[in-house]
Amino acid sequence: MATDTITRHGRVLNGIPSQPDVSAPLPKRILTNPWTWIGLVFTLVYAAALWSQYALMTADIPVRDGTVPGMNFSAIRDAFWYAVPTLLFWIVVFVIADRFRPQRLLLWWLALGWGACVATFLSLHINTWASEQLSIGGDGDPTTGARAAIYIAPFVEEAAKATVLFWIAMLVRYQLVTKLNGIALAGLSAAGFAFTENIIYYARAIMYSSSTIGTGDAESAVQQLVWLRGFWTAFGHPLFTMMTGLGLMVALRTHSKVVRVLAPITGYLLAALLHMFFNSQATFAAGQMQYVIYFAVLLPMVISAVIYAVRQLFAESRKIRARLTDYVRMGWLSPADPETASRVRRRAWALMVAATRGWAVLRATLSLQRTLTELAFLRDAEVKGVIDSAGQQRATELLYQTRSLRGLAIDDPQGQRLSLPRLRRSKAVDYQPPNYPGPAGLGGNWPATPGSAPLGSQTYSRVDPTWGPPRS
Repeated sequence: MATDTITRHGRVLNGIPSQPDVSAPLPKRILTNPWTWIGLVFTLVYAAALWSQYALMTADIPVRDGTVPGMNFSAIRDAFWYAVPTLLFWIVVFVIADRFRPQRLLLWWLALGWGACVATFLSLHINTWASEQLSIGGDGDPTTGARAAIYIAPFVEEAAKATVLFWIAMLVRYQLVTKLNGIALAGLSAAGFAFTENIIYYARAIMYSSSTIGTGDAESAVQQLVWLRGFWTAFGHPLFTMMTGLGLMVALRTHSKVVRVLAPITGYLLAALLHMFFNSQATFAAGQMQYVIYFAVLLPMVISAVIYAVRQLFAESRKIRARLTDYVRMGWLSPADPETASRVRRRAWALMVAATRGWAVLRATLSLQRTLTELAFLRDAEVKGVIDSAGQQRATELLYQTRSLRGLAIDDPQGQRLSLPRLRRSKAVDYQPPNYPGPAGLGGNWPATPGSAPLGSQTYSRVDPTWGPPRS
């Protein structure tokens, strides 16, 4: 009993999850799973924060010279549909980037919802409060001042967006093993933040252009803003928050205590600095000069970030191959496992082959790939000193699980083909059987004897029907 307690304590300290009890009924496992309640509580918090922002934005604001009308539901609805394409694009990009060690859907939802609801809620109130404390004026909205956008908003917004990353790291640090994990989670939080922020900006533009005569073509003015924020500068928030995510991932995968402290701080300060530069140019540069600055300064940074992410994909592939090779040398894995688990195209082909052979084969193949990937990064954590001897028990469990899945899963897709159904060719209507004798009229090559069945007859046979064994 004492040994089991020590073992469980060691797994908890290293963040290693315990084996689920698959013998329990599915409803019981769902209700007793802490992730069920975490997802439910956070979803309710997200809904409350979003509703609070909606009530604040639609309320009229009294000012010195009158009242600033709030946004109506029609403007918010139109702004929502303007902002959706940008959000969907970033969701697809970051989910695809998180390939080798993909997170569960709930973690993606926690990051996205936090950025869209809680981060915007905190930024809205903290920015307003900080601007009032610094006596930065604005007609009903103190945050409209240039100094607030440059010196306050970057630090507040980057901290609000990155908070969920630290929550996730404290909950499941064992699952955050690659820099691509940090990029994906940080990018989803930033994409959610930009989504809600774009809705607010678009709705304000719709309200202003529809109520002010001097704006000219209201639809054209709104479309110009949508192209600017939703396309040309859509990379802003994801690029900034990725810096904090990278710093956090460097801290989680190192044994040095100094690096664990300095890496997240450095990433956060770099994100705030980039955000500050972006806001300063958006505030002071006018007209076409904004596009010149974006393309001359920020676009190379975006290209560099994309190249870095692609290089990380190849680096993680080499790491998985190297760590699984250690188990191959010890005779615990097949020689084909490192290649299959570390190459994206081979993993995808194995899943495609498995999908054509039934749901059970596909599920086993997907489970095998995830098990081998977890085993590789567990070995990498042991080598780096991030996990102590408690990881050996988890490695044993993963090796046994790998062995149990081999009988059904596609572990080596080399040379295998898709098991697709074959379409039978229908016979032509005017087809005629051959007109020569033989068994059942087909395949015969002897001439018919005189007086026998006509050529092509189904009753003709070259075998004498009276023939048989000798009678006793």
